[in-house]
Amino acid sequence: MGAHDPAVFGNLLEAVAALAETEADWAWFIRGLPEPVRRRIAEAWFWQAHGGQKEPLCCANGSPWRTWLLMAGRGFGKTRAGAEWVSARAREPSADGEPVRIALVGASRDEVVKVMVEGPSGLLAVARTGETPLWMPTQGVVRFSSGAQAYVYSAEAGEKLRGPEHHFAWADELAKWVRADAAWDNLQMGLRLGEQPRAIVTTTPRAVAIVRRVRATAGTVETHGRTVENLHVSAAFRDWAIETYGGTRLGRQELDGKLFEEVEGALWTRDVMEASRQNNMMPRMEYKRVVVGVDPPVSADGDACGIVVCGMGADDVAYVLADCSVAGLRPEGWARAVARAAEAWGAGQVIAEKNQGGDMVESVLRAVDAALPVRLVSATRSKAARAEPVAIRFETGRAKLAGRFPELEDEMAGLTAGGNYVGPGRSPDRADAMIWAMSELIRPERVVRISML
Repeated sequence: MGAHDPAVFGNLLEAVAALAETEADWAWFIRGLPEPVRRRIAEAWFWQAHGGQKEPLCCANGSPWRTWLLMAGRGFGKTRAGAEWVSARAREPSADGEPVRIALVGASRDEVVKVMVEGPSGLLAVARTGETPLWMPTQGVVRFSSGAQAYVYSAEAGEKLRGPEHHFAWADELAKWVRADAAWDNLQMGLRLGEQPRAIVTTTPRAVAIVRRVRATAGTVETHGRTVENLHVSAAFRDWAIETYGGTRLGRQELDGKLFEEVEGALWTRDVMEASRQNNMMPRMEYKRVVVGVDPPVSADGDACGIVVCGMGADDVAYVLADCSVAGLRPEGWARAVARAAEAWGAGQVIAEKNQGGDMVESVLRAVDAALPVRLVSATRSKAARAEPVAIRFETGRAKLAGRFPELEDEMAGLTAGGNYVGPGRSPDRADAMIWAMSELIRPERVVRISML
């Protein structure tokens, strides 16, 4: 391991940074370095890469990876990561002694050129001092100082990938590719030069067939990232994007890089939930009735305590108003959270499932607030049977989300008509609490008839 090895260089920087007590000390150290060294530090990528931009060492089973799937939000730095990875491969001598050949594939030729080659984070922009990559637009080739060559391809013309051989490949925005299977297959068939041919895929997540296929392929390793992780993104853009889209399905996909895959037989699809969302909550005085649903945990270190507030609006639409769920608390802790939610929203009823704790649930709740309007309910039917009437109201527009509730919505999306739960966590605690509250709001009122003889 020589002095120019990135690991040695990185360890040296970390050691110096640890000794610098202030930013001024660090700045003094940097200013004292020779210009070539300062330039080397500024251009080195390994210490600037964050989170999902860092190349994985291997697959989960310890075997070498063939495809690195970097699936992240917009502005995370996917293009920069792809360009830096390709540039690093171009600097390395090939094991077979031949000039390294790299495929650059995008949704269209225009996108490859404008983003992957000429873009502000593209191959030309990330070249280091002394490197003079030559871009020949008419030939669609980038020639690196090392002799490596990168060839431009479009997924729209995937047949042009049939025949050419490559050591490495960079596939950008795979989720947007038209006729993706043919282009991907041809790319993979030609990725056979050298001892370890590999490809990096940079894309925003979409639950399309080609993304599912690549994820499921042996030899694929994934990294992820969110827009807010990139410190180089404009703060104004980050604030606007989070304020506008944060918590929505679009925001969680495009900003957080989350892949949404619809569960077969889901009672709540993402489209239904998104269509039901009200971005501006109704004034509280317009709710005819407010109920807090509670799904108590079995133990403090187990599942969360689902605490969800729902209200019946003056328009006879039932709204999810707040998700106040808590986790990791002892009974008195989650009971206080229930009492706070009831007081904050002026709830006229607290509906708590007693299957897990029996009368203890009511005792704990009344211990923190003797006046709490608690009613215990038993789960005599399956989750699916209890959830279906509520789900139907969402589908017909008679139940809506008065805001953004990412964790609750993930659980709702995991409930199926068959009774299986395939969402996050062991149990849909938040969704159960919401269903109890909604069921109370929509249950028919008892009508007492008196016969006059």
